[in-house]
Amino acid sequence: MAPKSGFLDTLLTSPSTERYRVGFSFLFLLGIWLVVGQLSSGMPNSMLLMAAAVIGGYMAINIGANDVANNVGPAVGSGALSLGGAVLIAAVFEAGGAIIAGGDVVSTIKGGIIAADRLDDVNAFVWLMTAALLAGALWLNLATWMGAPVSTTHSIVGGVLGAGIAAGGWGIADWGVMAKIVASWVISPVMGGVLAALFLYAIKKTVLYRQNLIPAARTFVPWLVAIMAWAFGTYLMVKGVKKIIEVDFLGASLVGLAVAAVVFVVMRISVGRRAATMENSAAGVNTLFTWPLIFAAALLSFAHGANDVANAIGPLAAINDALSAGAVVTAAAIPLWVMLVGALGLAVGLMLFGPRLIKTVGSEITELDKTRAFCIALSAALTVIIASQLGLPVSSTHIAIGGVFGVGFLREYLKSNYATQLHKIMEHHDPAEQERLRPFLDDFRNASVEEMENLLKQAKKKKQQVPLSKSERKRLKKIYREEMVKRSHLTRIVAAWIITVPASALMAATLFFTLRGLLM
Repeated sequence: MAPKSGFLDTLLTSPSTERYRVGFSFLFLLGIWLVVGQLSSGMPNSMLLMAAAVIGGYMAINIGANDVANNVGPAVGSGALSLGGAVLIAAVFEAGGAIIAGGDVVSTIKGGIIAADRLDDVNAFVWLMTAALLAGALWLNLATWMGAPVSTTHSIVGGVLGAGIAAGGWGIADWGVMAKIVASWVISPVMGGVLAALFLYAIKKTVLYRQNLIPAARTFVPWLVAIMAWAFGTYLMVKGVKKIIEVDFLGASLVGLAVAAVVFVVMRISVGRRAATMENSAAGVNTLFTWPLIFAAALLSFAHGANDVANAIGPLAAINDALSAGAVVTAAAIPLWVMLVGALGLAVGLMLFGPRLIKTVGSEITELDKTRAFCIALSAALTVIIASQLGLPVSSTHIAIGGVFGVGFLREYLKSNYATQLHKIMEHHDPAEQERLRPFLDDFRNASVEEMENLLKQAKKKKQQVPLSKSERKRLKKIYREEMVKRSHLTRIVAAWIITVPASALMAATLFFTLRGLLM
């Protein structure tokens, strides 16, 4: 279970502090307006650049509020991190990833979904980017308010698509690229969910379903954490620091392998030392994944900051370059002030408004412990690696949420399988024995895991009263009561995913026409 809320947790989530958090965000945006006003003093269209900078900051705040929850939510839900601790770690690593590895140049046309060469009018290009940025931010704000984690990349893609069509007609869009993005709605969550479920099932079979968990944990847990270390080492080289150090997949894999070897040795020693005092239960095994989860949350946040800051600053950098050069640009240099708007906006949005989505991802979809959260983090890194090598477009948000649903549905399957096993045990006995078994199985069905163990011990001693064979008792030892996935969350999140691109596109088109009407 997650730890009790501390002072910082209460400060970040209490309704009584919400007005102060909203007020602080307005002060942050006002600061952007004033600073950019000073930097652009004397520049043509400086007011438009100041407005675009404020919108870029607003977009960054909403990315921090919505998207970062996927990186730290499982760690919080499992109790590996407190909410306040997760927010601080994620804020530092998100901002660090954006500033250190965000790059010097960014593509202005996200994903190549529209043909910039069809836009001759610089003003139309600036209005397009401004409308796309504001539409993406508004949609993210609405999704966060609804408690639905959505893809920030898809939000800005929809904004650029809608504003682009409004500016240049239907022919401006690359519908082949859009088809790949639509395909990612299915590919991302399915890959993340399947991998997370497979790893969880493997851990259950190799460790949690064993009678003596400690020897099994000493054997398998170092290997599992080493696999995670390889995945994250490779992931960071492929996605996190690609704009600092350019390496091919083989080089990235070798770096990951070196990290994995070191982590394996450290975990082997650590698990060996803890085995003497560790509880011989699933709770005891769970404690072994605490530090791997903390490192995973930090590294996922760093990689996310390095990659997704472009969703906020890409259009802003494009507007800055277009106004400075007086021409439409397809790749824009990133001034330090633009990068700081994105990096600080991510951190501010996460700290002020991120906790709501962190709780949704971490505890409201399905109950998570450290083992399940570990599987989700591992599947997120592996899915990105696999998808990037196959050239598949995937969303980190969809992957992470897919992983949460994957472990939830596995638990649901195991619960269903559990009910089937109880039914089959009843079928194998004559009516008289069924009458004696029914009270026991009813108690077993409603028992906690610890109570199940005691009931089976009593059944072994009282074979006349509870006519269970040795093989049937062995089958029942493998049963754990599991909670089902909350269907209301599944419906709301999937619906939000489906309408993200069309909703942000429609808003962007409307905003483009509004801006053009006001500024022409």
